[in-house]
Amino acid sequence: MDAVLKIGGVPVTELKERYGTPLYVYDEEKLLHQCRQYSQYFSCDAFDTEVLYASKAFSCIEMLRLVKNQGLSVDVVSMGELFTALKAGISPDRIYFHGNNKTLEEIQYALDNHVQTFIVDNLQEAYLLVEEMKTRDYVLHVLLRINPCIEAHTHAYIQTANIDSKFGIHLESISQIVDLIQTLKQSNHIVFDGFHAHIGSQIFEKEAFVKEIETMFSLIDTMQKKGILCNTLNLGGGFAVHYTNEDQPIPISVFSSVILETCQKMQELYHTNIQKILIEPGRSIVAEAGSTLYTVGFIKKTPHKKYVFVDGGMSDNIRPSLYQAKYEADIVNHMDQKKTEIVCVAGKCCESGDILIDSIALSPCDSGDLLMVYSTGAYGFSMFNNYNRNLRPAVVFVKEGNSRLVVKRETLQELVRGDVCDEDPV
Repeated sequence: MDAVLKIGGVPVTELKERYGTPLYVYDEEKLLHQCRQYSQYFSCDAFDTEVLYASKAFSCIEMLRLVKNQGLSVDVVSMGELFTALKAGISPDRIYFHGNNKTLEEIQYALDNHVQTFIVDNLQEAYLLVEEMKTRDYVLHVLLRINPCIEAHTHAYIQTANIDSKFGIHLESISQIVDLIQTLKQSNHIVFDGFHAHIGSQIFEKEAFVKEIETMFSLIDTMQKKGILCNTLNLGGGFAVHYTNEDQPIPISVFSSVILETCQKMQELYHTNIQKILIEPGRSIVAEAGSTLYTVGFIKKTPHKKYVFVDGGMSDNIRPSLYQAKYEADIVNHMDQKKTEIVCVAGKCCESGDILIDSIALSPCDSGDLLMVYSTGAYGFSMFNNYNRNLRPAVVFVKEGNSRLVVKRETLQELVRGDVCDEDPV
């Protein structure tokens, strides 16, 4: 085994020297592979299909250009994500706008840019859209988000379909669903296409998706009997990825087949007229393609632990603190050495909870060594925060022995660019 890890053919020591640490590193070939897997397997003769990249997982201009070039569409949940998608050259008719509390400014910005599809969360949003479309001359397509009340086996913070979820309209609120659809139909410039549902993230059980599909087709059948026809069903995302050796995610080929075959069975059972099925993978495209490179700083022993401190932490990866997320890691400039020490990998933020990995076996290390945490490609960069005024790390893509910068490291001057001082002109 080589002593120094390579990612995309590039030694991590070279990445450290050229870009510094902390550093978000993406294997571009892995990103492309995941996109191609979805394009290949989420397809069938019974339905039109569309794969939307859930950009909240990792959004920057270069990532969205990659997605666009692979033929995927994009979903966004804020004006910032929408702006980034437009800057990346994503066509507005390939953008789907989500959000449980879209502001009027966000709605107007999306409509001004002719975003084609909104996922509507509630009746108040429907009223706003009807009003706003009075002065616009294009057709807006709408999917209504439904809470299917399926509690997937995942962390409570990333469940999105429990009975009191903040997302969507409760499945059994039939009169409210009908009222919302009728409200949308008041506009000659709005077309109601169908429903959207999402049951959570990091889901390992095929049965959860089967139950979601059965539930949604039953609702579509109920609407059909009331004279409300649906032609589109968006089943969201939530497909699990590998973080640690305990994880056994479902292959893309398998859950794609399960989803499409179950949809076909339900279509035949209820005699519905669904023409298009959509899914929204985000994490499963970027998580395993991304890693975070750190430099080891001080090392400390306490009565019961050995701490390995790194030059990042909860500012560049808040998931361990927020979700108790678990990761694997290595001392990547000593890959040829055995993992003989049990340590706690901790960050530099001024919080006792700033722990990246509570207990892990690593090879012996010293200050200045390089530590890589794997599978950080989803929600690391997206959820970065400037706590303790730490600077946002750079992002690089690596492929075929070459690296390229896609997001610059934040500078001290950029950190204070929004600060207003007394001596500044008003």
